[in-house]
Amino acid sequence: MNQLALVTGATSGIGRAFAERLAADGYDLIVTGRREDRLAEFAAAHPDVRVRTVAADLSTDDGIDTLAALCAAEPLTMLVNNAGVAHYMPLAQLPAAKAGELVHVKVGAPTMLTRAAVGGMQERGGGRIVNVAGMIAFSGPADASVLPRRAVYAGSLAYLVALSQTLNAELEGTGVRVQVLCPGVVASEFHERQGLDLSAVPRMAAADVVTASLRGFELGEVVTAPGVEEAGLLDAVFRADLAAFGGQSPELASRYR
Repeated sequence: MNQLALVTGATSGIGRAFAERLAADGYDLIVTGRREDRLAEFAAAHPDVRVRTVAADLSTDDGIDTLAALCAAEPLTMLVNNAGVAHYMPLAQLPAAKAGELVHVKVGAPTMLTRAAVGGMQERGGGRIVNVAGMIAFSGPADASVLPRRAVYAGSLAYLVALSQTLNAELEGTGVRVQVLCPGVVASEFHERQGLDLSAVPRMAAADVVTASLRGFELGEVVTAPGVEEAGLLDAVFRADLAAFGGQSPELASRYR
């Protein structure tokens, strides 16, 4: 029986690259996205593996529920939570509908799909979960000179980092591993759909992002940053996080007195 992966946002960019790589590696696939024509095109182009297509909009509760039911019912060996929207704009200018869409797609969907999949993976003794975030997750301390402003987007990606790190620790010893994948700017339709022209900006190929993810699992990484050459930079961030967490006390800090 082939391994089975479910990939969200599989119609373009990183999601499409994941689906292509996993198909080449012999995985059976459940590919999901909003565009039925592209899903059908992908399935037709990969007759050597079993491809199931599911059109679902993860900005809606119904879309999340549909895919969560699949994650719970199917014997997944890999779940790739890749679907995304950007909506780069200051919070005060972000329409409520777009804020809700962003939170559904980048917070609600990965949470509920992972929750649905992880129990079965534990019972089967193994599995891999990839949450696609981005280096913007680490941009919170940047000052106002760093544009565009994108508080909800940055916050949602930072959530995926914390979720993935904490969940991976929860699952220690179960055979189930979690990775948060944090690329920089990637050559895809992602920014074009937001009306952003990044054609002059150097961008990583989506296939290279997937290569980093799969190699990151081999290296035992939980946070995989394809464009960061010096891994010690990430290690320093996480050591500082733990130092701050461990440095707390029930006594009021002197600077507040």
